[in-house]
Amino acid sequence: MAISDRVLGYLESRKNLAGGACGLLGLVLTFTGVAGPYWPVVVAGLYGAGALVAPPERPPVPDFPTPSDRLEELRADFARLDGYLGEVGLPASASPRVTELTSVLGALLERGWGADALAEDPEGLHTVARIVRQDLPEAVDSFVRARWWSRLAPGQESPERHLERQLALLAREAVALAAVLKEADARRQETHTRYLEDR
Repeated sequence: MAISDRVLGYLESRKNLAGGACGLLGLVLTFTGVAGPYWPVVVAGLYGAGALVAPPERPPVPDFPTPSDRLEELRADFARLDGYLGEVGLPASASPRVTELTSVLGALLERGWGADALAEDPEGLHTVARIVRQDLPEAVDSFVRARWWSRLAPGQESPERHLERQLALLAREAVALAAVLKEADARRQETHTRYLEDR
């Protein structure tokens, strides 16, 4: 930080403003004759006292991303994941599970009331982020690697079966999350109905 920035920062600080106000009070006392010949000491003392009692500067609050910012990042990550899933060459047996999972995730991330409900649920947002950024890419990548190794050592449980089970579990988790969000909206509607009836 440059010296001129520090000086400007101090001039705008609470300590300088409080000290300046108290210093002005000292000048008023001087012009009314109360301070007498010691007016420079009175003005400087009042300035110092005002600067000491002024509350300290608060550092600015960190600018953390809002839930809508996180949703935008998650949408972009989901779009990249969707492109990756299209390129990786998944087996036909896994295609229905992938379609089910990506359609639920896409619906949850689609702009509108679903995404608004998701943004209000930190745990749900974390679940979707974990599936998109970690669980699903890891399941597909481990399948691709295991499929290569299974060509060298056939006879073990097929990587396709593991992938299908993993996709089924992830789809179940995504569907359960959608049900929780739907239930929360249903409860909100029931609460509003009761409120109107009681009113």
